[in-house]
Parts: sequence; structure tokens; C-alpha cells
Amino acid sequence: MNLISKSTVAKTAAITAPVLGAAALINAALASRSERRNPPKGSFVEVDGVRLHYVEKGTGSPVVLIHGNQTMAEDYEISGVFDLVAKNHRVIAFDRPGFGYSERPRQTIWTAAAQAALIHKGLAHLGVEKPVLVGHSWGALMALTYALDFPADTGAVLLISGYYFASARLDVVMAALAALPVLGDVLRYTVSPLLGWVTGPHVLKMVFAPSEVAQRFKKEFPFSMALRPSQIRATAGDASLMVGSAARLAGRYEELAMPVAIMAGRGDTVVEIAPQPERLHGLVPHSTLQILDGTGHMLHYEFPVSWRMNTKRMADIISACRR
Repeated sequence: MNLISKSTVAKTAAITAPVLGAAALINAALASRSERRNPPKGSFVEVDGVRLHYVEKGTGSPVVLIHGNQTMAEDYEISGVFDLVAKNHRVIAFDRPGFGYSERPRQTIWTAAAQAALIHKGLAHLGVEKPVLVGHSWGALMALTYALDFPADTGAVLLISGYYFASARLDVVMAALAALPVLGDVLRYTVSPLLGWVTGPHVLKMVFAPSEVAQRFKKEFPFSMALRPSQIRATAGDASLMVGSAARLAGRYEELAMPVAIMAGRGDTVVEIAPQPERLHGLVPHSTLQILDGTGHMLHYEFPVSWRMNTKRMADIISACRR
């Protein structure tokens, strides 16, 4: 029995190794092709040896857009938010570390605090003072961390579809597998990108539900960029750190002294309304809460009227902060 088992293992390994090797070569070629077809649109700033990619537009008081997990700064451009805010403000959208064209060195554990500190230094290099921070999903955690760690350098915060309190999440456990040492590297270069192509349409339906997936997102979002092994590592790393980051922040929310606007979609199945934005609103003294019917996690694609309202609100907040 023991000899048979060893023989079976050997045969399985002999078959599996070349298959995984072929998958790795295919994924490397797809990643290179994706980058050729989707070159960086913005500029770069180097902070502590880390090269950050960002896009910038407009003039006036500054607004910084912080994207969620799995995506990149381009999400705000495709949704129309970037151009909308740029009409009245200097708007900057970073690719967070490991996403888009920003680097993510392995020697750093990229917690929300580490990312906030990096972006804070990046904004200082760009001469940005007291911006309004707009964070979507995982980006809301980073925006909150930034506001708590650098309150004197934060004008106001607008949070969209954020996750603020720790909870048991099987989806996070599954997504974090690609962040594991050794096994994660194997998965990211072989199986994970292929699974991403297969499951991608279902995931999109889920995050946009109850709305339909935005047509502009379908046409313009560079999905192949999100399935590069490097960005899968960033996505998995952020997933593995999400619950812990929320747990560490939860006891500090009452410290937020600047204006905080919270937006959520009532149909959001990624982040539930009752234990997340509603609870945060109850803890933050200077907060407003707007829950939008008929939309879900990607509400910034669905309600341009609400975005115009919040753009005006941001201008009012900035003026109040600068008196």
C-alpha cells in the first residue's frame, strides 16, 4: 500500500508539474500583454523607495480618491467620479501598493496603516494639504486610518460601501489563500488567474447587484490587469488584512473630529448595512449617513445625482475646514 501510494504521488507529480509550468508561462504572457495594452495613464512619485502611480486632474481644493480591493485608480475614472470631482477640485487618485502600476515590496506588511502612511508621504511630495479623502470599500478602511493617524492633515472623509467592524467572513479566508508563502506564489502564477477569468462574471454581478453591471465598466475596465499575479498578490494580501485592520480601528472611531460623510447601498451584499455604516454613524460625532435604495456595493456607478450632491457637500466641507 505504501509503495503504491508513493508511486501514485510520483506519477501525479510528473503530470502536475508540467501542467503548472505551462499555466505559469501562459499567465506571465497574459500579464505582459495586458500591460502593453494598458500602459500607465498618469504620473509616478517615489516614496521610501516605493514607486506609486497616480492620476491627477483639475484645480482647487484637493480631493484624494482611494480605490477598493481587486481594482485600481481607473475604477474612479470609469465610473465618472474622477471627472465629476475634477470640475471643482484638484483630484488625485492613487493606485494603492500592488495595484495598477504601483509597487508593493514584499518586505513590508501592507496594512491599512502602512498604506495610509505611504500615501500621506506621497501627498506631501505633491504639495497636497488637508485633502478630502474619498474611500470605497477597502479604500474606506485606508481613508479612516489616514484620518485617525494624520488628523491635522485631513480636511474631511467621504466613505463609500466601507467595511468598518470585524466579522467572520469565509470569502476573506478564501481570497487570502494566494497571500500564503510558497503556496500563494504557486497559486498566483498558475491557478488563480485562470479561476479569475472563470468566476469574474459572477463576482461582478454580485458586487453590482441589485443593479446590472455598468456597461462602461464591462467595456473599459482592464480586467486582465487585475488578474496579473502581482495584483492577485496585492488583492490577497489586502483580503487577509481586512478583518484585523477593522478590529484595530474600531476602538478609535470616536476620535474622528473632522466631518465624515458615509454612503452605502441598501442592496449591498458584500457589506451589510446594519452592523457596518449604521454602527459607524452612531459612533462618529460629526458624521452624516446616506443609504441609497436600489443599489449595492458599487453605488458610485449608479447615482450620479447623489454624487453631484456629495461633490457640493465636499466643497462646503473643505471651505469649513479652511476657515
